[in-house]
Amino acid sequence: MQTTVEPPREAEAEVAAAGWPRSWPLLLLAAAVVPGLVLFSVGRWLDAPAVQAWRTVCLAITTQALPFLLLGTALSGAINAFVPARVFTKMLPRRAAFAVPVAGVAGVVLPGCECASVPVANSLIGRGVTPAAAFAFLLSAPAINPVVLTATAIAFPASPVMVLARLLASLATAVVMGWLWLWLGREEWLRPAVRHAGHRPGHSRWTEFRTGFQHDFLHAGGFLVIGAMAAATFNVAVPRSVLDTFAGSPWLSVLFLAALAIILAVCSEADAFVASSLTGFSPTARLAFMVVGPMVDLKLIALQAGTFGRAFAARFSAATTVVAVLSSALIGAVLL
Repeated sequence: MQTTVEPPREAEAEVAAAGWPRSWPLLLLAAAVVPGLVLFSVGRWLDAPAVQAWRTVCLAITTQALPFLLLGTALSGAINAFVPARVFTKMLPRRAAFAVPVAGVAGVVLPGCECASVPVANSLIGRGVTPAAAFAFLLSAPAINPVVLTATAIAFPASPVMVLARLLASLATAVVMGWLWLWLGREEWLRPAVRHAGHRPGHSRWTEFRTGFQHDFLHAGGFLVIGAMAAATFNVAVPRSVLDTFAGSPWLSVLFLAALAIILAVCSEADAFVASSLTGFSPTARLAFMVVGPMVDLKLIALQAGTFGRAFAARFSAATTVVAVLSSALIGAVLL
């Protein structure tokens, strides 16, 4: 009969602590003290007016967009878990060329900003919707929904035709971009996030909803913050006097406000009030600001890159900018 010799308790204690370095108390002390010293040393720098303005703008953009990103990712998770794929095949025409304008008009049903439309479009593609139709919905949803159009009417009370101009220019841009993708788009440019699309038999729908929602929100939230930081940097770095330099030229003012909309990254529910304050610019230039902004801005480019890939985001954003500016100029010349 063999007897088992138990190791001494001191040996057990050494084995239990083997994963910790001997200097762990000093490391814990440093972890507690060093951040405080860093914050204290740069505290005066953080109180500088420019840094405070940057922090305010960055937090404002993030806070403004976060609820709609939350809405979009929740809707995306719900579509993935609860909506059968056959629903989309019945709603959209079989021919992709006809499905694009239908999807563009359907963008009116989602009262959210551009941050919400990206995960929803990704989910639609995963459910079998043709990418061209999903992209038409992605562009139109934040631009022609009732909340945005109502805000535009309030921001331009003396010019109700501005609402119609925004509706037509935005819808035209979304449909043209969908058709352009059918004509020129390539599958290698589009790399959606890899995940199961739709409900799997034997799995809990609520678990699938929670998993999809958590994945999309955490994945897109980081890119939202990056875009907000870039927009805040431009707001602080570029003086307001630059605006007056371009206001006098009709074409330069359109191009400048289009570029400004991309960089400022104002939520589509609020951009009409920003546009109405730019009284030194022509109505067509302000229309371009409202059409380009919900479709192409820094946070949206970051979200598209994180969701569909950088190759897609670079090409799609550039093409959308050109189409949106041309649509604004043409419709603005006729209506405004």
